[in-house]
Amino acid sequence: MSSATTLKGFKRDGRIVIVGASLAGLRAAEALRDEGFTGSLTMIGDELGEPYDRPPLSKQVLTGWVPAEGTTLPRRRDIDAEWLLGVPADHLDLATNHVRLADGRRIPFDRMLISTGVRARPWFVEAEAALDGVFVVRTREDADGLRRAMAAGPSRVLVIGAGFTGSEIASICRERGIPVTVAELAPAPLVGGLGAMIGEVAADMQRAHGVDLRCGVKVTRLEGDAQGRFRRAHFSDGSTVDADVAVVALGGIRNTEWLRDSGLAVGVWGVACDSGCRAFDVNGLVTDDIFVAGDVARCPNPIYEYRFISLEHWANAVEQAEIAAHNMVSAQADRWPHLSIPTFWSIQFGVNIKSVGVPTYADEVVVTQGSVPDHRFVAAYGYQGRVTAAVSFNNAKWLDHYRQLIETAAPFPPPCPTPDQPADAKPVPVDFPGPTLLAQGATVVVTGHDPGERRVTAMRQHR
Repeated sequence: MSSATTLKGFKRDGRIVIVGASLAGLRAAEALRDEGFTGSLTMIGDELGEPYDRPPLSKQVLTGWVPAEGTTLPRRRDIDAEWLLGVPADHLDLATNHVRLADGRRIPFDRMLISTGVRARPWFVEAEAALDGVFVVRTREDADGLRRAMAAGPSRVLVIGAGFTGSEIASICRERGIPVTVAELAPAPLVGGLGAMIGEVAADMQRAHGVDLRCGVKVTRLEGDAQGRFRRAHFSDGSTVDADVAVVALGGIRNTEWLRDSGLAVGVWGVACDSGCRAFDVNGLVTDDIFVAGDVARCPNPIYEYRFISLEHWANAVEQAEIAAHNMVSAQADRWPHLSIPTFWSIQFGVNIKSVGVPTYADEVVVTQGSVPDHRFVAAYGYQGRVTAAVSFNNAKWLDHYRQLIETAAPFPPPCPTPDQPADAKPVPVDFPGPTLLAQGATVVVTGHDPGERRVTAMRQHR
């Protein structure tokens, strides 16, 4: 769009396609209409039904507070869109600006937003994953099925993976008096997202609430009975556990396979884009008609030295969708960057865990306020001498203070703003696991240049 006249015509008559009809996609569509876009708007989604909220699935739905069908996202306004639901996109043609659906239909566009999000990582043996009683939690159907299985009074639930989702499910089991075993390959729960020190706190919390927590072991096999019902799990240390329900909580897989041959810069961490949400192609060039938002976006953040960051956070999906929508219908000089500080929350075992910033972008961590044994404290994270994140346990009121420290690149360790600083507070190494475990347990992943992603080699001609 090189002129005001052309841009005005696009806002009036242009064609925008949004692939991914969940939170980011819906909020982007609403923002487009708010921005004055009156052209054709098409929403493509692989699930049937209206967009719904996912965080309640592992929280309120499993407790029975909210029915699965009660998670429909509220509409801020009418978006006047064509909805193509129940059939996923399976190819993007940049040469002709078409999206191909799995049923063969080709949908033309002038500009497109990719907001396909993530799906649950399934159990690695298909026959075992199909056993009655084996669940993942990503969709409404997943959550409703698990809720019914838990309501039936299982003798024991096995949770495979002690990241945020797995830990929340274990917490709900204990609230309902259900025996639960949690298996985690890492040394402790939440290590992939928050590091070893917080992981030890999380482990103590789980064991104090009666969780049979087994760390440093891998589930090697899920065993079923003659009727195809899950009955037993086998571990890498030779032990077994009998259970009626298994929940596979091994993180998510970003939905990018349909883009592999598109020419975009796509990988396991998502679709690379600039801070204005414009997608990069495989040569590192910005595409002006393809935008990305939500869990599938891999975006550089200047606060974190322009490293590419992939986020699985609700607030980030909303903010990024609104930035992308604005930029899709704005001239270059009027576009906005996506520069927000990530936030995240989780409730486990009666403790409200909240974070600000990017804990995985750190080399040290220190408890700056409160008491770790009481599970009421704040821990600050630092990288090379400056504050990069903070995590609170039942002490979230100070997180705005730490947000300011992050935004101003304040020195680490930071001074404590209250009298409750621990007397022996000393920074310790943050100690995150390797990339394999990080992919399963973290909701924020920071990545730089990966030599394995190199696709173009410059050849010097010799004369």
